[in-house]
Amino acid sequence: MTPNVVIVMPAYNAEKTLRQTLSAIPPQSYSQIVLVDDCSIDGTVHLAQELGLKVIQHDKNKGYGGNQKTCYNTALELGADIVVMLHPDYQYDPRLVPFLTGLIQLDVCDIMFANRIRTRREALQGGMPFYKYISNRFLTIIENIAFGQNLGEYHTGYRAFSKKSLQKLRYEDCSDDFVFDQQIVAQAAACNLHIGDIPVSAKYFAEASSINFWRSSKYGLQTLWIVLCYLLHKSHIFRQKFFTPL
Repeated sequence: MTPNVVIVMPAYNAEKTLRQTLSAIPPQSYSQIVLVDDCSIDGTVHLAQELGLKVIQHDKNKGYGGNQKTCYNTALELGADIVVMLHPDYQYDPRLVPFLTGLIQLDVCDIMFANRIRTRREALQGGMPFYKYISNRFLTIIENIAFGQNLGEYHTGYRAFSKKSLQKLRYEDCSDDFVFDQQIVAQAAACNLHIGDIPVSAKYFAEASSINFWRSSKYGLQTLWIVLCYLLHKSHIFRQKFFTPL
């Protein structure tokens, strides 16, 4: 049976890259695409509607995590069996959609990540700032040890989830900011979901979404705090509902 694959796009000022992103997605790899616009000030919404996408507009900017919450809620309401988050900024290679969903469809994994760091040289040549590379490597090592995983990176924005995994996770309780990405992974690890990854090339350019050094530093500290909370929960020192399945 062919799964209902819904691609969700958390969007903010993606007018310049949306068409290019869509054109690179394999046409038979999804059932529907939903773009959630977080109060863009360019023509993202008009273009998305022109291209035939289902568009949801926030009436106020809810942040990256808040946008994802709307994405996942909408996909589940549409009856998605698999949900793929793909940024419309053309930073990640859209051609990988069927590979991410394939391992979920085969029930090999519950959640799939696209790993941008196959080698150091490739990541840096793709334009990843050196400080982001170093912090990514450091945080990924810490998280792999803490969560008992063996992932290439935790900080990718290109992810796929099975319906059953999203229905178990308390993602509505996560932050509306960028650290949402790490909170939902910690929840997945605590719920013993199977997480896998595959390599993906990534490009860094003016229109690609990114956060600056100071916001990256805040994000890094928040990630370490999440790891600590997870360890306290798993060791039964301080149990938290946040890490328990719905």
